[in-house]
Amino acid sequence: MGKVIAIDGPSGAGKGTIAKLLAEKLGFSYLDTGALYRAVALGLREKGINPEASDEKLKGALSIMDVKFKDGKIFLNNKDVSVEIRTTEMGHYSSVFSARKVVRDFLLDIQRNAAHNSDLVAEGRDTTTVVFPDAWKKFYLDASVEERARRRYLQMKEKGTGITESEAMKDAVERDARDSGRDLAPLMKADDAVLIDSSNLTIDEVLENIMKAVRVCP
Repeated sequence: MGKVIAIDGPSGAGKGTIAKLLAEKLGFSYLDTGALYRAVALGLREKGINPEASDEKLKGALSIMDVKFKDGKIFLNNKDVSVEIRTTEMGHYSSVFSARKVVRDFLLDIQRNAAHNSDLVAEGRDTTTVVFPDAWKKFYLDASVEERARRRYLQMKEKGTGITESEAMKDAVERDARDSGRDLAPLMKADDAVLIDSSNLTIDEVLENIMKAVRVCP
C-alpha cells in the first residue's frame, strides 16, 4: 500500500480544494470520498429508494451499482455524474444515506483499494478515523459555520444554482448535526490529526501549513 494523507472535516471547510492541490503538488493520486457517497445517493434515488428503506432493499440496489472515482471524475454505472452529484439535494441525501451501515460497508473497500497501487490524498468525514486509521499523515480541516456557509453560497451561486445565504447556513448546520451526531463513523477529529482552522486563511496559507507538516514526516 502507498502512503496515505487523510483529510477530514465538515462540509465547506475546503477539503476538496486543498486535497486536489496537495495531491498535484506531491504527485499523489486524489480521492474524494464525499463524491462516492453522493454518487451512491444519486443511484439510490434514481431507483426511488428512500433513506428509510430496509437494509435488504439497500443491499439489493447496491449489489448492481458500480461507483468509481477516476481522474477527478465520478462514474455511476460507467456514466460520468460529476456535475449531477453536486446539487444541494444530493448533498442532503449523501449525508443521510451515509448514516446507514450497509452503505458505508459498500464503499469502504472501494476507498481503501484506491491506495493499493499509489500514494494517495483522501478527503472526507471519516478518512482519518475509519477508512485510513493508519494513514501516513492526518489532518482535520475546519472553519466556522458562518464561513463555511458563505463559501457554499458563493460556490452554488457561481454554478448558477438558486440558493440563498440563509439556506446555505441552514444546510451547513443540519449537515453538521447529522455528520457529527450519527452513531456510525461520526465526523470527529482523530487524536493524531493536525487541526487547521481555515476560517481566516487563504488557500495558499492552508496548503503551506499542510506542506510544512508533511515535510517533517518520517
